Amino acid sequence: MPRIDAHQHYWRYDPARHDWITDSMRIIRRDFLPEHAAPLLASAGIDGVVAVQADQSEAETDFLLALAARSSVIRGVVGWVDLLAPDLDERLSRRRGAVALKGFRHIAQSEPNDFLSRQDVARGVARLGEYDFSYDILIYPAQLAAAEALVARCPGVRFILDHCAKPDIARHEIARWRAGLSRLALHPNVCCKISGLVTEAAWDTWTDADLVPYLDATIELFGADRLMFGSDWPVCLVAAEYAEVVGVVQRFAERLAPGERDRLFGGTAAAVYHLEG
Repeated sequence: MPRIDAHQHYWRYDPARHDWITDSMRIIRRDFLPEHAAPLLASAGIDGVVAVQADQSEAETDFLLALAARSSVIRGVVGWVDLLAPDLDERLSRRRGAVALKGFRHIAQSEPNDFLSRQDVARGVARLGEYDFSYDILIYPAQLAAAEALVARCPGVRFILDHCAKPDIARHEIARWRAGLSRLALHPNVCCKISGLVTEAAWDTWTDADLVPYLDATIELFGADRLMFGSDWPVCLVAAEYAEVVGVVQRFAERLAPGERDRLFGGTAAAVYHLEG
């Protein structure tokens, strides 16, 4: 079974478009493309990736699809579309022919906490299911209740929760995050990415021990069959090298049965994102 990194980003750095990359993150103020990732993937034994949007524009979707057309390592693309557009159906219909395009994401973490619970947002997300597209949920813990309301309204959509909903690992806050995560995990059409955790921990001092309580809770609530590994490269570089991110998840996964490890490192992503080969 191919080993999949279900969450990577690529960009040609632009200070205006990527203004979210603050001075503290200046290490990633440069271009990151598939050819830059290739040696890291090979060293870690990763066969393919899912490329996820970082800019909220349809030009970003086109950019990632163009990369996928020339890079066999990109097995799927999660793009962006205006879920509130009056011509959403036309936009989704046009995208149907893009084989690499598997789903969409909105940077909901930057929206008000109730954004995902709005009826107009739910109507847009529900349309994704009609076109067999998935939806990646990018949120903070305070937005978990809204995400659960969205999922409840859209039983026909495949949802992927990014970065375990970004728990505040640096401050060791776990109770409220776990409570919200437990309600979201009750919905069988939601999977969770084990991704992005090192950047929620203390960047310079984190250890495996800081992450394990959150990994324990996630696997307890979702079960091994609804988890997928993602690196969040290159964003992870502010806190860890690629090999370190892979390593911490691999060490945690030693407790799993071989089949469960296979699903974590590729099987679940392949099934949920409908990846080819």
